[in-house]
Formats: sequence, C-alpha cells, structure tokens
Amino acid sequence: MNLDYSQDFPYKERIYLNNASTSRMPRSSIAAMNDFLVKYNELGPDSEASDNYVRERLGNLRKEISGLIKCRPEEVVLTQSVTDGINFVASGLKLDPNSNIVIRGSTHEHPANHYPWVRAGQRVELRNLPINETGYFEPDSFTNTIDKNTGLVALSHALFNTGAIVPIEEIGKILSEKNIPYFVDVAQTVGCISDIDVNKINCNFMSFNGSKWLCGPMGMGIFFCRRDSSELIEPLQVGGESAIFHEDKLVHKEIPARFQAGFRNWSGAVGLETSIIYLKKIGIAAIREKNIKLAELLRQEIAKINGAILYGPEEKEKRTSIVSFSIQGQDSKTLVARLEKENIILAVRDIFSKKIVRASPHFFNTESEIHAVVDAIKKG
Repeated sequence: MNLDYSQDFPYKERIYLNNASTSRMPRSSIAAMNDFLVKYNELGPDSEASDNYVRERLGNLRKEISGLIKCRPEEVVLTQSVTDGINFVASGLKLDPNSNIVIRGSTHEHPANHYPWVRAGQRVELRNLPINETGYFEPDSFTNTIDKNTGLVALSHALFNTGAIVPIEEIGKILSEKNIPYFVDVAQTVGCISDIDVNKINCNFMSFNGSKWLCGPMGMGIFFCRRDSSELIEPLQVGGESAIFHEDKLVHKEIPARFQAGFRNWSGAVGLETSIIYLKKIGIAAIREKNIKLAELLRQEIAKINGAILYGPEEKEKRTSIVSFSIQGQDSKTLVARLEKENIILAVRDIFSKKIVRASPHFFNTESEIHAVVDAIKKG
C-alpha cells in the first residue's frame, strides 16, 4: 500500500512520529471545529436553536463511536481524557472492603492506568500480575491471581511503551464466566486496530481518548459504560445535566447523562466526529496495514544500526506500530532532544527503570520519513 495521506494534515517541515502520545489532526477536522464555532455563535450561544444544534452534533459523535466499538450510542459517555474514564471506575466503583482489584504489573504501566488503581488500593487490596519485559503475563498467573473476592480486573489493550497487544478477549471470556467486572484501557488501539468490539471483549467499562490514533483534538475522551453496569459506579460529579432533585432526593439520570455533569467541549466533539468519519473512509483495516508496514520498515532499518536494541514482540500481529529501541552508548533522552532540534519528533518512555526511545508512526507518515529518521539517528 503506497497511498499518501500526508497532504491531508498540516505540516511544517517536521517529521512527527509521536502519534501514540498525540496525533496530528486532519485539515478537515480543524475546519469543522471552526465552522461549528461560527455557526454556534451565529445561532446565539444560549438559544433553543443552538441547543438543538449541539444536541444533534453530540448525537452524531455517539453514533460514530458506537459503530467503532460495537456498542449502543447511549453507552458512550463524553469526557476530557482517558484518565477521566479510568477515574470514574477506580474511584466510583462500589466495592466490598474485603474485595481486591487486579492490574497488570504496575512498573510497566502508563501512569494514567496505574495511579488511580493505587489510590483505589487504599480501600481494597490491589494485586499486580507478574509480567516479563515485553509486558505480557502468563495465563496461569492470571487465573491464580483472581479469586472469589476479585471486584475488578483492569488492563490495557496495547502497551504504551512496547506496543505489545494484550489478549483482552481471552481474559474477558474468563471474567465473564466468573461474573467479575472488567475495565479496559484502549487508548493505544482505537483508531489503529479494526477489531475492537466490546461484546467480544466482554468488558463492562472501557476508556480512550480522541487525540491519539483517532486524530481528534485534545480534550476529548470517551468512556464506555455497559448499560447494565452503570449502577456499579457512583458518579464522581453531579450537576443539573446528570441528576434531578425529586421528593427531597437526588436521583441520577440514566447513562450517558449520569456521568456527564457539565461536559462543554462541543467543538472538540465536532472535531472528533469529523476525524472518525475521515478515518472510516480510509478504513481502519487499511490504516492498520499501512501502520504495520511503516513500523516493520523502521524496525528493520534500526536493527542495522550498531548497538541498537529493539523492544516488544517480534511478531507484527502482536503489536501496534509502536517501535521502541535504545542505542548502546547513547542516552535516550539526549537522542530524542537532538532529533527534535532536527525537526524529528519521537518520545522517551520507560520499560521498568530503563529509558527507551519510542517511535509511533501513523498512516499519514511516509516511507521517506522513516528513512530520514533512521539517517538522523545514525548521525549520532
């Protein structure tokens, strides 16, 4: 596949390979946000016409998201970030004091999907799955860690540092049979892997944002809450949008309003909706194919560099397009800083206590950019 989508994105002579953190936005999404703000102000920001317009646009986004992850539109809660959704569950889940929460190895996890569970561990037992350097855990160790008192299992679908894809469907089947609630952080897979289906995963909750692989704006997140699981969580916030006061009692509304007290990032919702429509036209499966092709090229070229060490699974089907590496004799932070001065954007991440360089190409990157990045690394 040699399709070039780079011209659909604003560029300024910079090679951007940090899409696992925040992706570029297509020009069409930026324009849609601007058009929304103009129309919203023309209608009169506080008017019935503008209210109807906002309601329609938010409904459109929910339909697009529900198509992506195979859920019902009302199960899509709009947030500001992945972190919001994680905290809804970690801080709001109603747990017996004798229960436990099971997470993947904490020293190998993104802080957003670690720290909220650490705090939850102040009120219930927190258990860490033993993992290897890639971030995987053995099936036996998982089944030995959960028990009749497990109140929740929380996992990431793909790992932020190595790109390794965790077999969340197999885990979901086990948990569904045991009736154990299941949370999945899919920030590193929605938008770059096409087979995300909440029904196959069997998860109760899921969180991701719009600004990574979905190429949407910052400040837009999605929290999936299965309709029949919404009562498991006490809302962290309450307001006129999320509850009513009836017969001297506070009554929470049904989802999604139940968890959306004061959501106002309407232009962000429009930008994300436009980005999703753009990605769907290309096809998430085609995006996955292009991403893996770029990642394989980058891995092959980096492997030729003296002293290069690559991390993550060897098999391409077991990882995203994240390519993590280090160069013996070179400090990873220094290397990333040098490359930015040369208009190449990568990132520094941790694998346990080791600092590594993380590159994360997306479908709008090109093979010529990959070669340019490798040439720049070699110069060090």
